[in-house]
Amino acid sequence: MSASTATRNAYGKTLVQLGKENPDIVVLDADLSQSTKTVMFAREFPDRFFNMGIAEQNLMGTAAGLAASGKIPFASTFAIFATGRAYEPIRNAIAYPRLNVKIAATHAGLTVGEDGASHQCLEDIAIMRVIPNMTVICPADGVETEAVVRAATHYKGPVYIRLGRAKVPDIYNKDEYKSQWGRGITLRDGGDVTIVATGIMVAMALEAAGDLKRNGISARVIDIHTIKPIDRELIIKAALETGTIVTAEEHSIIGGLGSAVAEVLCEEAPVPVIRVGAKDTFGESGTAEELLIKYGLTPGCIMQAVERALKAKGR
Repeated sequence: MSASTATRNAYGKTLVQLGKENPDIVVLDADLSQSTKTVMFAREFPDRFFNMGIAEQNLMGTAAGLAASGKIPFASTFAIFATGRAYEPIRNAIAYPRLNVKIAATHAGLTVGEDGASHQCLEDIAIMRVIPNMTVICPADGVETEAVVRAATHYKGPVYIRLGRAKVPDIYNKDEYKSQWGRGITLRDGGDVTIVATGIMVAMALEAAGDLKRNGISARVIDIHTIKPIDRELIIKAALETGTIVTAEEHSIIGGLGSAVAEVLCEEAPVPVIRVGAKDTFGESGTAEELLIKYGLTPGCIMQAVERALKAKGR
């Protein structure tokens, strides 16, 4: 995992590739194209790019109209504005009629950094996964981002893709990567505990698992890129085989991956679940690294959660 890229960069590059392959793809932005990287598409296909200005509700309404006209619109802005300011148009104009809109929101989580709490969205997964008909995806690296964006063009229906600002380590090899929507990926096997992670926390989970092994603890690591629909079968299997689960996400532990996993397990396979994520709080200004440390989103924090989980299951 030596190389790294920001998932927003992978998104921008993939849009350009897809634009060359499919003339029905159009891209919309809310005056943030330099940051969301949709500017790459705008330069290549100016007639198929629409800057809607600082008007996120109009952004989603226009995307809905384009989808109803047979286009495949990708609508982008920061996660806080896409899911917060434009919630009602997403719910009523996109999800309710199940229109083919792809909402690719960047700058999610704490790693927005110095922009501070007003721009650090820790609630977007919770907001989007509660909406009927909405698929929610959170890729772990650039390779997975490209695969997700490509797959989104072939899926008929609304999709929310969560992307970040900061660079993240490359986990996957592009030539070998294979995934299915709704199916998690087991990256490392283990019998003592399962770490279920999404987004930037997948790389941290792998690092934590390596350190745990040196301490005699065998940790399984699962990448859950598709948070809705979630891979119930894989999560239940891991719970039954390892007896305890730790979840890790750059999101509030309320309503995000941790909640989704706990919902599955309380119904199907009750085991101890320890959630690593933001603890019902807003963020603040600081570097991405400083914020991840302060809010407990590090490999070391995952290891501490594993220790708690093992104690909870009686080890």
